[in-house]
Amino acid sequence: MDPVVIPILVAAIVVVFVFASAVRIVPQARRYNIERFGRYRRTLQPGLNLVVPVADRVNTKLDVREQVYSSDPRPVITEDNLVVNIDTVLYYQITDPRAAAYEVADYLQAIDQLTVTTLRNVIGSMDLEETLTSREEINSRLRAVLDDATGKWGIRVNRVEIKAIDPPHTIKEAMEKQMRAERDKRAAILHAEGERQAKILTAEGTKQKDILEAQGTQQAMILRADGEAKAVELVFQAVHRNNADPKVLAYKYLETLPHLASSDNNTFWVIPGELTEAVRTVTRAFGDQSTAGPPQPAQSETTVSADADDSPHESPIPELDAGSTVSLDAATAADEAEKQAAAAVSDAKAEAEAAMSPQTPHREQTTGD
Repeated sequence: MDPVVIPILVAAIVVVFVFASAVRIVPQARRYNIERFGRYRRTLQPGLNLVVPVADRVNTKLDVREQVYSSDPRPVITEDNLVVNIDTVLYYQITDPRAAAYEVADYLQAIDQLTVTTLRNVIGSMDLEETLTSREEINSRLRAVLDDATGKWGIRVNRVEIKAIDPPHTIKEAMEKQMRAERDKRAAILHAEGERQAKILTAEGTKQKDILEAQGTQQAMILRADGEAKAVELVFQAVHRNNADPKVLAYKYLETLPHLASSDNNTFWVIPGELTEAVRTVTRAFGDQSTAGPPQPAQSETTVSADADDSPHESPIPELDAGSTVSLDAATAADEAEKQAAAAVSDAKAEAEAAMSPQTPHREQTTGD
């Protein structure tokens, strides 16, 4: 090999090495701390940077993006002497790469220990119930202490969150029982409120129903009374307008008597005392209106008598004058009507006595000549 080529190759290798040592490319969101002969010189920014070969070297490479650090659960004693395990999540960002590299040996360990001590101080002044319900207050107090302490390290603490609070197992069981009792209490209260509302609504509905039924009954009674009043008024006007005599009224009176015992529930019925008078009136009516046919010899008297046991008193015997013109048919009809009335009275009284004394039933027939 030519002796001139060897020095040229060596020189080229040296130039390449020097150039490679002098050029530093820094990625985005990264910071490189440069030391010259062991002393901090400067911090390289992202991009292409030139350094002195051999004299300058990269000491630390730092990431300036926001980072997350999750600590392990640490035991903490509350004010009421209960041990709880609390683990936290820390969000931080490096703002000064030089301070983060030279002001503290291990900034992560320092932040972790500072978080534990601050957390114990904060939780030590709270009881368990306050600890479980005051997470926002604990987070804000932790962040204030950590941000103030890590500022000189070139680190900014953006947020501190309590990830979990783990009380002892016995405390968990007691809390579960308490929560179960609270839920049962609320359920019982809601059930009682529901029953109360249901009863109130039912009572109001029953009240409204009774009111409406009473109003309906009242209106019906008023309408029925109005109808009866109008019917009575119409009957009264018809009677007075047609000038009905006592004979017609007596006949209607006798016509109504059979309906008194038509019901199956009636065991006895009362014979009014005016019955004989009504029969006599009807008899006279038939005797006065029957003028057709040959005159018959006058009867001295017609006797209609009732049995002493069947009638409380004897009715007077109607008499006809000798000069009256009473036809045979009219007299026969009157006698027949009188007999039927007396027979109806006797039958009714016999049925009443039989109903009152079922052991010795008897029935008497009364006939008139």
